[in-house]
Parts: sequence; structure tokens; C-alpha cells
Amino acid sequence: MENPQNIKSHSLLLPFGEAGRGFVFLQNLEQYEIILASKSPRRQQILSDLGLKFRVQAMEIPEVFPEGMGMTEIPVYLAELKSSAFLPYLKNNQLVITADTIVWLKDKVLNKPVDFADGFQMLKELSGEKHQVLTGVCLLSTEKKISFFASTDVWFKQLSDEEINYYLEHYRPYDKAGAYGIQEWIGYIGIERIEGSFFNVMGLPVQNLYEHLKAF
Repeated sequence: MENPQNIKSHSLLLPFGEAGRGFVFLQNLEQYEIILASKSPRRQQILSDLGLKFRVQAMEIPEVFPEGMGMTEIPVYLAELKSSAFLPYLKNNQLVITADTIVWLKDKVLNKPVDFADGFQMLKELSGEKHQVLTGVCLLSTEKKISFFASTDVWFKQLSDEEINYYLEHYRPYDKAGAYGIQEWIGYIGIERIEGSFFNVMGLPVQNLYEHLKAF
């Protein structure tokens, strides 16, 4: 795949699953060079632990969606938007995986925080409340496209200002929707319960992905 002239990209070769061991599942994908279009270390780790051989080529696409779009539509729209950037360059033996995760609270999207104050405000809003985390995923080849989403309900305890400040100062979650990572300190002490996929909250609903890859 040639690199587009007007879109920034990042490429990285990752090992074949756990320490390069052989993999007996998803043999239907052996014909493909798998490309994960995400710089997220969490998605890269999850996909690697699934046992897939892939490389990373992430394109910086503005994550903008039309006004009035519904909660379940937004992450799928953004995942498909990211995959569409690959269409002019996609080869017959390539399979692109794109994903986008949003945090939805009281009928609005909480994006990635732009600074400390923004992150503090987001966590104050999430404190003591239930919210949804939705991840849209798109699988794209030259012959087919499959899109889906997963949703997880998450309950935060009432967070103190001191806890929020500590987390922001030490973990700097400026690359995370909603200003938090469930796998980090704030998740350990702040999340009371979830309903749905834990890995979806991390950024990739891997069980759903596995089933769709089996059927690709």
C-alpha cells in the first residue's frame, strides 16, 4: 500500500501473536496482510494477544461526525471514515481494521481532553454517574466491508477532586475518550461495575472482532 500524499501515517511491524508462536485459528485470514489502522498501544496489544500477525499504519483523519447523529451511529461512522482513507491504496491481499471509541454521557459525546482543565471537567461529569462506552469497528478489503459496534455500560463512584487531580497528573490521559483508561489507576479505584465487554472500554471489543474475523 502506497502512503497517501495528504494524510499522515505511522507504520510498525508487530510480532506474530504471543512471542511468535504458531496460530491455529483464523486460518481463513492467511491470504491477507492485516493492517491495524490505529496508533493506540491498547488496540495493538489486544490484537497481538489475539494471536494475529499484523502491521500498523495509522492515518490521521479528523474525527468529525454530522450533527444529530445517534449514539450507536457515531463510532461506526468514524470507523468507516478511517477505513475509507485506505480505499485508493488497498491491494487485493490486504485487510484493514479500523476502530473508534466514544464515551457517551447524558446525550453527548465526551471526546479526548485537550488539556488538564478539560480532563478534570470530564471526570467531574462522569463522577457518580453511569455512562456508555461504544466502539465501532470496520473490516475492509477490496472485496468486502463489515462494520459493527459494541456498547458497555460503566458506573463510576463519586470521585473526589484529589483523586481526579492525582490521576490526571500521573497518567495524563489526553489520548483517551472521556479522559480515562479503565485499565489504569482511575479504573481500579473509581469504576464500581460494568455491563458488557471490558476490552470494549479499553478500545477494542475483541470477542466481537474475533467472531467477525472468523466469518470474513
